[in-house]
Amino acid sequence: MGSHAVFPQMVTLVTHMKRLSLAAAALAIVFTAAPAFAQIDLSGTWGNRLHEDWIERAPGPDIGDYTGLPLNDEGRARADAYQVSLQAMPERQCILYTAQYMVMGPQNLRIMSDIDPISGRVVAWRFSGTVDRAPHTIWMDGRAQPSQYAPHTAGGFSTGEWQGNMLVAYTTHMTEDMVWRNGVQASDQATITETYVRHDNTLTITMILDDPIYFDEPFVRSASFVLDPSVRVLPEPCEPQVEITRKEGEVPHYLPGTNPFLKELSDLYKVPYDAVRGGAATLYPEYRKRLKDVYAPPAMCTKNCCGGVGGGVADRDQNCVKGDPATKP
Repeated sequence: MGSHAVFPQMVTLVTHMKRLSLAAAALAIVFTAAPAFAQIDLSGTWGNRLHEDWIERAPGPDIGDYTGLPLNDEGRARADAYQVSLQAMPERQCILYTAQYMVMGPQNLRIMSDIDPISGRVVAWRFSGTVDRAPHTIWMDGRAQPSQYAPHTAGGFSTGEWQGNMLVAYTTHMTEDMVWRNGVQASDQATITETYVRHDNTLTITMILDDPIYFDEPFVRSASFVLDPSVRVLPEPCEPQVEITRKEGEVPHYLPGTNPFLKELSDLYKVPYDAVRGGAATLYPEYRKRLKDVYAPPAMCTKNCCGGVGGGVADRDQNCVKGDPATKP
């Protein structure tokens, strides 16, 4: 074969190679421009605006207020026995709230990522602890769940994956903890399914708590945070002190049937006592229909009249005229 026959074939081969190189470069640009590994960046400092469940998350719910909670009899009995002075015991002052407190507490949030230096993948998302909430880590590297006999911690053990633009995590191995700060507990057998969705500068976190010990159905709560580098995320130092002198072995509690405060909420808002006691059946619209003929709201608001509107927790009620008919519960 002469050189005149070989030359056109070489030109054709070089042309094909250039086209392949251009195609590869175009694909590289596309994948570089898209979010790496279908991830959304969650890192930053997020301010909790308390637009949802303000009473429960800020001043705290009333004693005996189990409305909206799918409690079973065991969970209700555990909450009835609670005395808030239990938290004043030195051995209990530094017990941190678990991961679920991110959506059930008032604090701000800082999120950081651990990056693999070789692949650039996020190995873990780390959620700061603050004040009385434990730090929380979601592992993204596919590691296996620990043994059911592994120690339980306030932060629990979490693994996550991206489903589209939503981070979904599953948390186990938590210590028992309060769901509401009036004694409603989640047991150490509880698990949480967590979702994290970022819309521009708003982060919505939803947690679905399943507890076979104290709840008949899943308990669902969500909270929205706004990206705000100016807010403070306080650390969680704790130095226990003797606040109340007690007899040795004394543990604050109420025996069954002796808690004198359980009907205060029902009396204040004229809500039937059975409704205040919670339970799975009370979560559904059918139960509300049953109350239509037996519930008569009070004439005027006398407590938490402004909801989450106004200044800080201490002066919210002062920014509102109590007794105003426009601020009925």
